[in-house]
Amino acid sequence: MTHSLRGADILARSLAAAGTRKVFSLSGNHIMPIFDATIEAKLDIVHVRHEGAATHMADAWGRLTGEPGVCLFTGGPGHANAVGPLVTALGAESPVVMLSGHAPLGQLGFDAFQELRQAEMAAPATKASWTAQTSHGLGADIARAMRIAKSGRPGPVHVSIPTDIMEALVDDGERFIAGRDACRSVPNALSAEIAESIVAQLRKARRPLVLTGPMMGNGDARALREKLAQVSGVPVLYMESPRGVADPTLGAIAEVLAQADLVLMLGKKLDFTVRFGQAPLFDATCRFIQIDPDAAALDRARVAIGDASRIVFATLADAMPAAHALITAWSAGKPVSGAWADEVAAAQAFRPQEWGSIASHDGAIHGLHVGQAVRGLIDRLPAPIYVSDGGECSQWSQACVGERAAMRMTNGPGGAIGGGVAFAIAAAVAQPRSPVVLTIGDGSFGYHMAEYETAVRCKAPFVAIVGNDSCWNAEHQIQLRVYGAERAIGCEMLATRYDQVVAALGGHGELVTRAADLPAALDRAIQSGKPACVNVMVQRVAAPTFSRRAIQPSVSGA
Repeated sequence: MTHSLRGADILARSLAAAGTRKVFSLSGNHIMPIFDATIEAKLDIVHVRHEGAATHMADAWGRLTGEPGVCLFTGGPGHANAVGPLVTALGAESPVVMLSGHAPLGQLGFDAFQELRQAEMAAPATKASWTAQTSHGLGADIARAMRIAKSGRPGPVHVSIPTDIMEALVDDGERFIAGRDACRSVPNALSAEIAESIVAQLRKARRPLVLTGPMMGNGDARALREKLAQVSGVPVLYMESPRGVADPTLGAIAEVLAQADLVLMLGKKLDFTVRFGQAPLFDATCRFIQIDPDAAALDRARVAIGDASRIVFATLADAMPAAHALITAWSAGKPVSGAWADEVAAAQAFRPQEWGSIASHDGAIHGLHVGQAVRGLIDRLPAPIYVSDGGECSQWSQACVGERAAMRMTNGPGGAIGGGVAFAIAAAVAQPRSPVVLTIGDGSFGYHMAEYETAVRCKAPFVAIVGNDSCWNAEHQIQLRVYGAERAIGCEMLATRYDQVVAALGGHGELVTRAADLPAALDRAIQSGKPACVNVMVQRVAAPTFSRRAIQPSVSGA
């Protein structure tokens, strides 16, 4: 006996068949059929307070699990609210599938309710964006979206779903549900012959480096880059920050990049974060090898570097399969000498001795001491996840924490702030056994503060350490450097009691004004078992910079 299914049922059951467990969403008229269909499909909806937060949550899910994070929105303004954070997911190379309800196909062009050219709006921030056309084809739409999101350089995909095809019945609908195999991507491997050739070139170099990008961040990808460094003896550096080589996690690494003579870009774009491979960051004679899943990225690099002859070899392959191939090829021989690797490690680990003289004051704690307290907390926790949401104060914490956490996320190369609270909630949902620690500025914290209600409702505990300097400090520091203190304008905020706001929403909140009180406050926040906010009054200081030649500690600003 065959059964009729709504298009919405085909869609929801295809998501479930693909392995989707959570759908991050905010309800709305256009998507009520899909909400209804999730019941039989056994999909759990994480229902948020703002569409942008759900997109950030799907992004975090993708980065932490490697599987597409799925977010679902109503059409028109709901869709528009959700599109902005796709830019962050795109920069972070995070697999996301964004589904939006849409005006009915039969009413398009007649000013239908909340009619909008949604696919066109999402297109610049996605790998692919389209509007579904048939009810029976919704399973194929889901499978295609999943494949594209995971293939090559991972990234977001958008599909708009008109309401009339959600509601229409499809005879023998079960045969149109996409199976898990249809949703799998096909990896583009690196051949053993090419891997051996690349290994031979790295062996001949005096000062080789491997640079990896956001897709090599967590889980199996992190294990692969650590294994590659181990078997080869070649330093393998991970870059995901919008500050590029100025990421405080990397210490004084810029000083050794200038000494490298051969750099393998393993899925890492030759982009602004490495200053397009140009001098003086790299020596003008430094050569590059590129392994990248995107032909367009290889084409851009040949132009951006300014001298295409410095790219001695470029090939298309996915980063993780390529890492496997390189490890296999290198395992046949010994690692290269450790002297150069030791020099690179020392540069990355470098932190100025002058930091020992930096002082905190009651009522205004220096970002360094916040970072040291966060590092202590990370070291006390089992398999923690560390999230850093941009801002000057969080850069001090990144410098102190480094890669000590089991998993970590920043705001990524896209450089947008404000997603941290949503990232932390998704991390707690995706990895419920791992404590989640977030550092975030007071400006960023304001974006999605209401999502603490979501976290309390979903029983998703995390600890946010809010660096509160009553200021949009990153921009304030630009004003001080470029225009002078007398022309600083528009960046002031109030010394808000964010801890009390969180407590009112059902979480745990504490105010900290002395550095000595921070460790105990962080422990209490963890032990509360609630979504927590430790509101720390901090000095207005610039992010740390590193030089082993001329070092000046940061001082308090105005």
